[in-house]
Amino acid sequence: MKSGSRLEKVLEAGKFAVTAECGPPQGTDAEIVRKKASHLKGYVDACNVTDNQTSIVRMSSMAACLIIKELGIEPLLQMVVRDRNRIALQSDILGAAAHGIGNLLCLSGDHQIFGQDPGAKNVYDLDSMQFIALVKRMRDEGKLSSGADLAGAPRMLIGAAINPFADPFEFRVTRLAKKISAGVDFVQTQCIYNLEKFEQYMHQARDRGLTEKVHVLAGVTPLKSTGMAKYMKTKVAGMDIPDGVVQRMKDAGKEKGKEEGLDLLCETIERLKKIDGVRGVHIMAIEWEEIVPEIVKRVGLYPRPDVS
Repeated sequence: MKSGSRLEKVLEAGKFAVTAECGPPQGTDAEIVRKKASHLKGYVDACNVTDNQTSIVRMSSMAACLIIKELGIEPLLQMVVRDRNRIALQSDILGAAAHGIGNLLCLSGDHQIFGQDPGAKNVYDLDSMQFIALVKRMRDEGKLSSGADLAGAPRMLIGAAINPFADPFEFRVTRLAKKISAGVDFVQTQCIYNLEKFEQYMHQARDRGLTEKVHVLAGVTPLKSTGMAKYMKTKVAGMDIPDGVVQRMKDAGKEKGKEEGLDLLCETIERLKKIDGVRGVHIMAIEWEEIVPEIVKRVGLYPRPDVS
């Protein structure tokens, strides 16, 4: 076992994994984290904790991971290279591993221009590919980037994000192949609304034998309204929302928007479960964590498997 985490055990057992997401607050109130995470206990195999998402200052991912770990929920630490050089990255990895955090998602991070401090300096000492390779070396060889030996290597399941919908589409699977070569064990995808395009992507990945080398967790986000669908379609980079999805939300009307969004999401998960190579689902219920139990139950993924 690479990490001994519950997520790794579920994936290695061939079970369909479920992860979700928890965004830390802009402040020190740990109760906000506890309240969000409490909805997920028993319904997910691991909970992602975002790292200053959209370049907005929030409680650190590490601190929030430790809070949800106290609740008995397995954390999945997110770490971006935007804010740290290789010294800080390695230091935080060792600290996380020392606290028993066994899952890590290696990310580039949203550019600071999208946040509240657009004048902040980014770091990008390493890119996401180099970061993945760095963590793998620390784990598998017990060495730092300098070549120095570690007094105890971090046991981490290494993850990354992928976007099957960004342009150019034909290069997307090549990006996945590069992340696999760098050392990822699992990937979580951008929110999926265009299932036909995602199925093309997975077909290409299978043809190259990539789905045998990495666990693909398909990302989904419930739409709450027509406005949300339009905003994500036109304003969020790399998002692919077909016109038919926007029209469906519009037809449902304002009062039934959330209900229609949930129906659409559950239908999407049922279809994702049938795609060869998809090993789980990542539910990003943004500021709507309380809906996750209903989703997991509706799609037949509850109770979660016993892999102890």
